[in-house]
Amino acid sequence: MTETVDVVLIGGGIMSATLGTLLHELQPDWKIVAYERLGDVAEESSNPWNNAGTGHAALCELNYMPQGKDGSLDPAKAISINEQFQQSREFWSTLVGRGILDGPSTFINSVPHMTFVRGEKDVAFLKARYEVLKDQPLFEGIEYSEDSRVINRWAPLLMQKRRKGEPFAATRVPSGTDVDFGSLTHQLFDHLAESGVQVRTDHEVRNLKRQDDGSWLVKYRHVIGRTPGEVKARFVFVGAGGWALKLLQKSGIPEIKGYGVFPIGGQWLKTTDPKLVAQHQAKVYSQAAIGAPPMSVPHLDTRVVDGEKSLMFGPFATFSPKFLKHGSMLDILTQVRPHNLWPMLRVAFANPDLITYLISELVKSHGKKVDNLRTFVPTARDEDWELIQAGQRAQVMKKDPEKGGILQFGTEVVAAEDGTIAGLLGASPGASTAVPIMLGLLKRCFPEHYAGWEPKLKGLIPTMGRRLNDDAAAAEKSMSETASVLSLTA
Repeated sequence: MTETVDVVLIGGGIMSATLGTLLHELQPDWKIVAYERLGDVAEESSNPWNNAGTGHAALCELNYMPQGKDGSLDPAKAISINEQFQQSREFWSTLVGRGILDGPSTFINSVPHMTFVRGEKDVAFLKARYEVLKDQPLFEGIEYSEDSRVINRWAPLLMQKRRKGEPFAATRVPSGTDVDFGSLTHQLFDHLAESGVQVRTDHEVRNLKRQDDGSWLVKYRHVIGRTPGEVKARFVFVGAGGWALKLLQKSGIPEIKGYGVFPIGGQWLKTTDPKLVAQHQAKVYSQAAIGAPPMSVPHLDTRVVDGEKSLMFGPFATFSPKFLKHGSMLDILTQVRPHNLWPMLRVAFANPDLITYLISELVKSHGKKVDNLRTFVPTARDEDWELIQAGQRAQVMKKDPEKGGILQFGTEVVAAEDGTIAGLLGASPGASTAVPIMLGLLKRCFPEHYAGWEPKLKGLIPTMGRRLNDDAAAAEKSMSETASVLSLTA
């Protein structure tokens, strides 16, 4: 007999963990089942070594505030991303207060966010960006300097043996954070399992089929023994990283037509040398190389994983046809459909610089990658840094009425018109904005429940529905209260 449940979550990452936690808080009587094809949750994009752990609040990421053709700077997107991260912080703070999450330092730690640029053009841009952001309430405390002594105090590794006469500048926001999304995901799923939610690892969802009554028949296979099974669900969330596209295609919903993804892998240079780690307490972002996608912006990061500090630099792009780190070599081919072939070809034709960038990255030796690091750390030595493999990112390609196809940056929810199934495509800022993304999904897919849920949601996220940046007092209150609960220090 086929099991019947209210909700199926596909994928054991931060998105499924966040949605599952929200739904369990809102409807504790609903039966929820989560499926993960690997032997544990948080083994793909949510794994701490598969992502940068940046609490993306647009404090240091230049691609969230690009310069217009006329030289103008619009802070709207940067403010929006910061607003979203504040919602995530409020939600995590509430869960810490309720004992659902462990001590804050197990998943979030204070790490200042910096931007460091060289050359007159980029220095002028960074200064203009600072002038725009310094009066925004959510960016309170941002500092700017072109003084080597000040920047040396902020991040000593950046300044050692720096060439004299070279124009450079930096901004710094002390309230930045490093987030271990792997630990956070584990804790959320542990709580769900303790609360009666079934978290089934080693289970691979193979197919999705809409039933006459509007529900979904979810067919899966137990990886160990290859035993098949199926479950019937009123709602399905596909949070399976790059494989979300494949599963949504199998569902047959028309909303997925025209979508394709291009997989981009990554590598990091990592060091645990105590002398180096002690000289760098920051996440430092810079400008992306020409042709590089936003997710490949170079940055030198302090990481805190399992209580241990290390430094990580990158990412360096790699290529694999797999949509997941543990995916299939046929992924890039099996996604092709008549409806998405032309958009994907148009993207390829329109982005030759991306192909050139990927090829240049693929031929880099370990030594050449350390050479790139030396633009941040002039004294870097090859032997102090090891190369580690990061996760796979599936860059979204979609149809466009004017261009035929475009490369879509960021994350995007694709949902059926009736709201019975939804999936998430894309990458950064992703995990940092999991809470507002899932709030949007709840509103879109459960319109008949949402109004009744709002009081509970506001109990979980007190400022939900408000624009903090429009109210300096509210912004300061939210940031200071969450900082206190999460044990964050500026």
